[in-house]
Amino acid sequence: MSDELLTRIVSVLGGSATAHDEAEELISAAGGDPDRAIELANERKAGTPLAYLTGHQRFMGVDLFIAKGALIPREETELLGETAVETLSAMGREKQRVIDMCCGSGNLACGIATRLRAAEVWASDLTPESVSVAQQNVQRLSLQSRVHVFCADLFAGFADQNLENTIDVIVCNPPYISTGKLGTDRAELLEHEPREAFDGGPYGLTIHQRVLKEAAPFLRPGGVLMFEMGLGQQKQLSLLFDRTRMYEATEWRNDEAGEPRVAVGRKKAS
Repeated sequence: MSDELLTRIVSVLGGSATAHDEAEELISAAGGDPDRAIELANERKAGTPLAYLTGHQRFMGVDLFIAKGALIPREETELLGETAVETLSAMGREKQRVIDMCCGSGNLACGIATRLRAAEVWASDLTPESVSVAQQNVQRLSLQSRVHVFCADLFAGFADQNLENTIDVIVCNPPYISTGKLGTDRAELLEHEPREAFDGGPYGLTIHQRVLKEAAPFLRPGGVLMFEMGLGQQKQLSLLFDRTRMYEATEWRNDEAGEPRVAVGRKKAS
């Protein structure tokens, strides 16, 4: 990598605080080709997410393949992944059975399976584009024997998998932004990433409501359902858990700012 090319790319990116690191990644993604690197830099300057240009994103210490059509994993979602790993480890079971619902690029499924060698994960997403990216990540990480990816509407793809009453943990990072906000102050999210990854219906909780009901038959007694949620959704989500009468009192995991971002509910024994 020549200093001259690096300087040119940093200049194209506008000299921001992250410009130098991003320039190095873009040059690497371009294979050192100056023209291609400048093309990528111009796309980045225009707002294209870096991960879509480089084809990579790290999550839970794992290098993931990323492509357009799948949500780019966010750092804050690692809290959900770490909560799942912690919960599964505390169960002390010889083998761990996990469902990753709304799996996107497969970041949670692959992150959990990489950390827990005894974990088997069934992952599902509605969009073929996300499922394709997830399957490629499973193959790249040699997890085919323990991570299985389905394209289906929520749990429909598991109908013939004999998973009922066997799952230890279900993780779900659903869309949780209201349709109204996506048309106003959060509209920028849809410029590059799929609407399906963000649109949670009128109140941002439509998928949470469905998963709460549809997850219970798959969880073993004492199994755990955990969601990522948006800021300010704790009260509503707590009510939704309570209304099902299928789960024990909900617990919460806070982010570094002290905001509750993960909801945890344990299926009642009976």
